[in-house]
Amino acid sequence: MAVQDQDLQGRTIVVTGASSGIGAVGAARLAARGATVAVVGRDPERTARVAEEIGAAHFLADFGRLDDVRKLADQLLGRFPQIDVLVNNAGGSWPDRAVTVDGNERTFQVNHLGGFLLTGLLLDRLRQAPRARVINTSSLTYRTAKLNLDTVNAPSGSFSMLGAYAATKLANIVFTRELVRRTGLVSAAFHPGAVATNVYDNIPFGIGAFIRSPLARPFFIRPAQGAEPLVHLAATRDVEAIDGKYFHRFKEESPSVKQAVDPVFAAQLWELSEQLTGVSYQR
Repeated sequence: MAVQDQDLQGRTIVVTGASSGIGAVGAARLAARGATVAVVGRDPERTARVAEEIGAAHFLADFGRLDDVRKLADQLLGRFPQIDVLVNNAGGSWPDRAVTVDGNERTFQVNHLGGFLLTGLLLDRLRQAPRARVINTSSLTYRTAKLNLDTVNAPSGSFSMLGAYAATKLANIVFTRELVRRTGLVSAAFHPGAVATNVYDNIPFGIGAFIRSPLARPFFIRPAQGAEPLVHLAATRDVEAIDGKYFHRFKEESPSVKQAVDPVFAAQLWELSEQLTGVSYQR
C-alpha cells in the first residue's frame, strides 16, 4: 500500500462483523498499523479471540436485535472519546424469510438497518474527528437488485435468498451516497471480491463449507485478499478520492443500477430507515 495508507497512530476504528472473514483480517491489519481497533462481532468466543490476538477491545452485538446495536453505540461512546472510522461490515444471507424481534425482515435489518442505526448513533462523535469516514461493505450482487420499498421489509410473501441479499447490498450503496449528501461525512462502499467466508454458511446443502474448502480456491479469494480494499478505504488520507463512491475492490465503479443514483429513491429509503430504527440524523 502507499505510504499515505500506513500511519494510523492515534486513530480509533470500529469494525463490525469482525469475528471472522474480512472483518477479522481487516481489524488485525488496521491494528498492526497502529490504530486502536474496536472488534465487534456476534459470536462471543470468536469475537474475543480475534480481539485478544490483536490486542484490541471487543464488543458483542447481534444486528438482528436493534437494542443490541443501541447498546453497542452506548458502549463505544463511553469507551472512545474519538472515533475516526466506522466500518459497517456486519452482514449475512439466509435461505428463508424471517422476522426479527424488531419486526423487520432479517436480511434487510442485519445488512442495512443495523449499520444505518449505528452510524446515526455515532454520527456526532465521527464528525468531531479529522478525516473521519464511514466504510460500508457492499457486493457486486447489487447489479442484479431491484429494491422495492413496499416489500423489502414485508413479514410474508415470496422470498429469494439472493434477491434479498442483493437488495440490501444496493441499499448499502444508496446509504453511502446519501450519507455524504445529508451529513457531509466522508463515506465509501466497496465490493471485496468473491471471498470464501462464513457469509455463505446458511446456503443449503453444505455449499458454504465447500466455498471455504481448497476445492473452491480457483473461484473464490481468501479473506486476506478480500480485506485489502477495506483496509485501504479505512486508512487512506486521500478522502476526496473515495468520498461518496463505490469500489469494485480498488477500482471505482459508477453504479449501474438506476436506483443507486436516484435522489428521490434515496430520500425514500432514508425516510423508511429512520422510521424503522428510530434514529434521526441531524444535518
